[in-house]
Amino acid sequence: MKMIWVVLMVLGFAQTSAIAEVFSHTVTNEKKPWTADAFEGDVQKFTFAIHADLTGGERPQVFEIAMAQLALLGPEFVISVGDLIEGGGTRDELIAQWQSFDQRAAKVGVPMFYVGGNHDLSSALERDVWADRYGPHYYHFRYKDVLFLVLDTEDLSETRRDTIAAQRAEAVEIYKTDGPEAFAKTPYAKSQERVTGAISEQQGAYFVDAIAQNKDVRHVFVFTHKPAWNADETRFHDIEAALADIPYTVFNGHEHYYKHQSRFGRDYIQLATTGGKQFPELGMSEDHVVLVTVAGTEVSIATLMLSGIRDRTGHIPLDGEGVCFAVGSCK
Repeated sequence: MKMIWVVLMVLGFAQTSAIAEVFSHTVTNEKKPWTADAFEGDVQKFTFAIHADLTGGERPQVFEIAMAQLALLGPEFVISVGDLIEGGGTRDELIAQWQSFDQRAAKVGVPMFYVGGNHDLSSALERDVWADRYGPHYYHFRYKDVLFLVLDTEDLSETRRDTIAAQRAEAVEIYKTDGPEAFAKTPYAKSQERVTGAISEQQGAYFVDAIAQNKDVRHVFVFTHKPAWNADETRFHDIEAALADIPYTVFNGHEHYYKHQSRFGRDYIQLATTGGKQFPELGMSEDHVVLVTVAGTEVSIATLMLSGIRDRTGHIPLDGEGVCFAVGSCK
């Protein structure tokens, strides 16, 4: 019994000391010049960041600045919504593109979770290179009792993938030579897969099972490059049904302009760009990142424009004052 009391006394002292180290002061007055001395100390609270598309003709320096800015903000990790490289070309060219992205992404100084987009995963070769470097094309993980689902919206049959890849390669060349209006008339631009992507039956079942195995989570975040829910028939609807009784938030990219919508009472947020081609005529098509804070069951989402994130000197990192983050408003 004496031993138990000793242990309890030691633990109690350690807890008191830990509390004292959080906040201390020398003010002895009954009245204090602050509002409270109870602080949030929930170890379950955390913040992560999201960056958007780089592709369609990546604009120099923007992504590097974004990584430096996120390093200032100090999230616990960063995740994307896909289209990290331009894609296309030979195996060596794809590897060189990924090496460039990896090196620049590492500057953020925290773990980076990759999401594949159509530029990353359209062709069989692109998927092979991804698998060699990063493993699965879709996956899930759990962090502090929060579930993260990372989807692959280029999950087509081999035959259909070859057809779409050929159409896409042709459409990209048309875009380069004749512009967006000519691109919009191509078979690729008009295809359902180009707009909403595709999710296989196997992938849908994988995520339904992952959700069933993690029913105790506080929240679920879903990351998908293309807005798969807009298709008439898609396995994404199975995933939504499995999430019906769990709080969740969906993030996507692909269209290069910011859009928020409510679906089934949940936030579905489409990010714009973090260095990619911008389309100001479509809406808010500017360079930004998103900061997400989870505290208990509450989720706070802040959209931060790169033009407003400055360092301790009041400047945009990496001499970024001369960089245009909103193409439609720059001279």
